[in-house]
Amino acid sequence: MKAIQINKPGDISPIDIPQPVLKAGEVLIKVCYAGFCGSDLNTYRGGNALAKMPVIPGHEIGGVIVDVGSNVSDSQLNENFSIGLPCTVNPYTACGTCSSCRNGRPNACRFNQTLGVQRDGAMCEYIAVPREKVIADPEISPKDFCLVEPLSVGFHAVRRGEVTVHDVVMVIGCGMIGIGAIAGAIQRGASVIAVDIDDNKLLLAKQLGATYTINSLTNNVHDRLQTITENTGSDVVIEAVGSPATYQMAVNEVAFTGRVVCIGYAKEQVAFETRYFVQKELDIRGSRNAMPEDFRAVMEYLKKGDCPVEKFISAIYPPAQVVEAFRHWTANPARTLKILIEFASTDN
Repeated sequence: MKAIQINKPGDISPIDIPQPVLKAGEVLIKVCYAGFCGSDLNTYRGGNALAKMPVIPGHEIGGVIVDVGSNVSDSQLNENFSIGLPCTVNPYTACGTCSSCRNGRPNACRFNQTLGVQRDGAMCEYIAVPREKVIADPEISPKDFCLVEPLSVGFHAVRRGEVTVHDVVMVIGCGMIGIGAIAGAIQRGASVIAVDIDDNKLLLAKQLGATYTINSLTNNVHDRLQTITENTGSDVVIEAVGSPATYQMAVNEVAFTGRVVCIGYAKEQVAFETRYFVQKELDIRGSRNAMPEDFRAVMEYLKKGDCPVEKFISAIYPPAQVVEAFRHWTANPARTLKILIEFASTDN
């Protein structure tokens, strides 16, 4: 079957691999679409320390169930489970014994292996996964299911920030994760300020319901934020970029006794005015991956039908054009939101 592999930094190509053979307790999924994540671009560039090489990427999955192994029944998955049902996959593993797992937060398992990062992923025609990892719903298309995992990471950050209807939330970075955080905060009734360097992404944030947008290249973020919040700052700041400047912005601009939620991985050390940690009595929280309830929250959000999902997808390529896809992405990272690879038409 067709698959895509990152062979080494700067080298990605289509390959042929055997179709998986179902084991007991597994479900076979026909992958219709698989999305590229920012971590895949970092792997391609040689900057993802977590990724093994070579690796088949892909943890943003939209497909249909085509077969089940022994010991899998409808009741073990969900009451609507059936062959042909659109689905996605929870791509994380959990050991069940580390401190994160014992504390009920398996999304941050110390020994997690995400599909397409520490182990081969779903950028291929078929994938077999344990039944408990299948997330299916007849009301969501395979293409839209590709968006569930990245949006759920943003929803999880909002939950980590304990966002409420009373909060002003500043989201720094309007890529797919930041878009998820914006949507998640709006679903909780918060007032959202979106910050990015690209006006098109800021326009999308506005369409999602952001109350204010700030282009940090052309505006002084501090001055704008002080005007908007009447000199208090944001109750919650969600960092979804991963650069020293945006990490510093998050700490500098959050309100006294505010919450800072960090999603992005900075590639270099960050120097902080640590007095703000104490003077503001800040809660600074990491946010990693997502929990099953975050997946469900995103799915309910998508089923409302008022989310402009078509605007999240920058381009769709066939597997044979993956090199072209990465060349485009590398040349236009700030303007690219989500690239999908189409392995099978959903009309079939």
